[in-house]
Amino acid sequence: MELSKNFEPSTTDEKWYQHWMNKGYFYSKPDERTPYTIVIPPPNVTGVLHMGHCLNNTTQDILIRKARMSGFNACWVPGTDHASIATEAKVVAMLREKGISKSSLTREQFLEYAWEWKEKYGGIILQQLKKLGCSLDWNRTAFTMDDDYYRSVIRVFNDLYQKGHIYRGKRMINWDVKALTALSDEEVIRKETNQKLYHIRYAIDGSDEGLVIATVRPETIMGDTAICVHPNDERYRHLHGKHAIVPLINRKIPVITDEYVTMEFGTGALKVTPAHDMNDNQLGQKHGLEVIDIFNDDGTLNADAQIYVGLDRFEARKKIAAELEEKGFLVKTEDYTSEVGYSERTDAVVEPRLSLQWWVSMKAISKPALEAVMNEDINFHPAKFKNLYRHWMENIKDWCISRQLWWGHRIPAWYDNEGRFVVANNEAEALEKFYEQYGVDNPVLKQDEDCLDTWFSSWLWPFEVFKGYSNPGNAEIQYYYPTNTLVTAPEIIFFWVARMIMAGEEYMHAKPFNDVYFTGIVRDKQGRKMSKSLGNSPDLLGLIDKYGADAVRFGIMISSPAGNDLLFDESSLEQGRNFNNKMWNALKLVKMWEARQSPGTDTTANFAVNWFESRLNEVRTEVDTLMKQFRLSEALKTIYSLIWDDFCSWYLEWIKPGFEQPIDPGVYNKTLDFFTDLVQLLHPFMPFVTEEIYQLLKPRQDDLCVKQFPPIGSSNADILSNAVLLKDVITGLRDVRNKQQLKPKETIELFIDSSNNATYSQIENILAKQVNAASISFTTAQVADAISCVIGKDKFYIKTERPVDSGQQRTDLEKELNHLKGFLQSVEKKLGNEKFVQNAKPEVLALEQKKKSDAETKIRIIEESLAAL
Repeated sequence: MELSKNFEPSTTDEKWYQHWMNKGYFYSKPDERTPYTIVIPPPNVTGVLHMGHCLNNTTQDILIRKARMSGFNACWVPGTDHASIATEAKVVAMLREKGISKSSLTREQFLEYAWEWKEKYGGIILQQLKKLGCSLDWNRTAFTMDDDYYRSVIRVFNDLYQKGHIYRGKRMINWDVKALTALSDEEVIRKETNQKLYHIRYAIDGSDEGLVIATVRPETIMGDTAICVHPNDERYRHLHGKHAIVPLINRKIPVITDEYVTMEFGTGALKVTPAHDMNDNQLGQKHGLEVIDIFNDDGTLNADAQIYVGLDRFEARKKIAAELEEKGFLVKTEDYTSEVGYSERTDAVVEPRLSLQWWVSMKAISKPALEAVMNEDINFHPAKFKNLYRHWMENIKDWCISRQLWWGHRIPAWYDNEGRFVVANNEAEALEKFYEQYGVDNPVLKQDEDCLDTWFSSWLWPFEVFKGYSNPGNAEIQYYYPTNTLVTAPEIIFFWVARMIMAGEEYMHAKPFNDVYFTGIVRDKQGRKMSKSLGNSPDLLGLIDKYGADAVRFGIMISSPAGNDLLFDESSLEQGRNFNNKMWNALKLVKMWEARQSPGTDTTANFAVNWFESRLNEVRTEVDTLMKQFRLSEALKTIYSLIWDDFCSWYLEWIKPGFEQPIDPGVYNKTLDFFTDLVQLLHPFMPFVTEEIYQLLKPRQDDLCVKQFPPIGSSNADILSNAVLLKDVITGLRDVRNKQQLKPKETIELFIDSSNNATYSQIENILAKQVNAASISFTTAQVADAISCVIGKDKFYIKTERPVDSGQQRTDLEKELNHLKGFLQSVEKKLGNEKFVQNAKPEVLALEQKKKSDAETKIRIIEESLAAL
């Protein structure tokens, strides 16, 4: 079989994924093995694969494949989130295209369209994960609105309500005027925004005086019910207890005092609008102020505003500012920058609003979740996120869980015509409870119109995908829970991670996972977060088609240290593709030798074989440690260097037979074993190219996907050290050949002046072949008419048929000498620093002293060579 010029993922990726699926390698069921479980952070049903998904799911796949090949019963659970706000917006848009408005439909009719949309589009992202090579157990695909899951969400609501942890209350909330729903604090993104600060004059009732306030929201003056000043502010002491007149609508409002006001900000006078500002609302409650809500749900002004009724709030701002200026109330405007809240989903400016909503009281249920992380029962990687988590948990606020939407889990509360209500699991239970609670038989009840926050369902994800709450104590929940690792992004540490820990502790009485690995955020080369609006988010499926899944996985992982943002550059995918082709070319080279085997033909390769075996074991140990520490990017870089540098650039060159020469079968078979071990080590990171190479190396009865890692052997430190010496000498001598413009075919005579002749005897044959030396001799004296050089602590003399240019030699040696003297000076300066010597670790100090000793030895040798010249 003739191999293609380069690795061709277009013909390979789908072939192997389908093969693995047909073999059932991703399927898991409880057995005698130790489980290794990951639950996917469920992507929204509206989602399409992007670079963030690529990073997150590649990371999970690496962990799950490594576990599967290490003897664990690997279970990776796929699924999707119903995503209330995002999905409802998609359905409303679809209906609009058909000329249908949501308001013209009943709830049931709208939900029929929503389910139709979900069935058509909701699974797209899961299918796309297959193209990335994700080895999920597709038989377990879950959805947050599956029947059992839905019932569990409703039961949890009932349980928390019965325990007193859920209540209904009128409080200030974040209102999304575009999605027409309440938002939790965590769903609000605060952004620095350029605005105008308007200085507005309020007349004082019964006098010619005025009071100037500064505000960025002149459109809310119609909701003002007081002006507040600091009690110690001498400028306004004479106005205490008086009244001001709201411009344009002439409402009389009191001047009140409170230490909350900052005298130095603006004018030191604050307009108080309890209906439309969180802090103003608290002031209003404290001082018993009237609350006047001037906005409709969609952010337009309502009748209570009295003016510009029906106008959008930002359009009203312009009109009101113009009228204030026209009528002499606007003193001045100035540029001003401050943080403004935006809806995470719709990017609309959030409107603070007083609203009757459902809430979870968080203090009581959050304590076990805080302790689990701080006591390291759950480990964060990187650990720096513990402090962020602790700060949020110690300052936790109640969670607004009601959303004014139809798509989602409907709040299980039923009301009668008088507004009395009960919370129940279903309507039949509600009727019974109503009779028990209110003594009313067969009342006419209506269920709450609102839905629950999407996160109220996804916080059950780690146990409910195994039906841990809907079917308590079942075999699967007992086997797979707690799960092993959660891979997620830091921005949902509060939305999801913290809440899953709370739910796990509350309902399973156990943590939901052992480890949390936080990926970074994928940014473009300019450091900007990728988004559709910026047009800087590449088409991931297009990149997979162009480079192949392995190259994309390599490109995203090679530059993604845990917890740190990564700057995505398509060149890293090119590097991945080049890596594929490097291995492919190595495969072609090795296969060329298959028919050229002859016993006992070459003994020079023994050192190469022994070295690479030690080097492979050394790297396997290092990679194993890095993987346990979740340093996946570093593990990949280590494997990459082992394959590209050690195997392809050194080992294969050292064992390569001469032109039309045979190769020893023992060396050939050992090389196949090494290649097998290398692709196995790389497989979790790049599954397709490694499986293809594994199958082509020699006839197989198994698949790499499930091949178990062999035990890690020992490394020989002396052989590893000798190989480093060999590589340094080959590199140094090749450099000398290039400088002397010796052609590769020109042979040399090599003389070595070293105190370590025994080591050179072991590597002599490989060294001769690599630098094209016809002979190698050992000497302790200057060799006449030879090019001399110093590599490490040893002197080398090269004889050629060409005359020696001693002037060039002197120049090269003096250049090297000056460099070494500068280096020695810097090391001596460091060792002469008492503070460094006192504080440095012993191993660091020893390393610096070794640098000094080595530099001094090299300087002495070069000076001797110069003297001889």
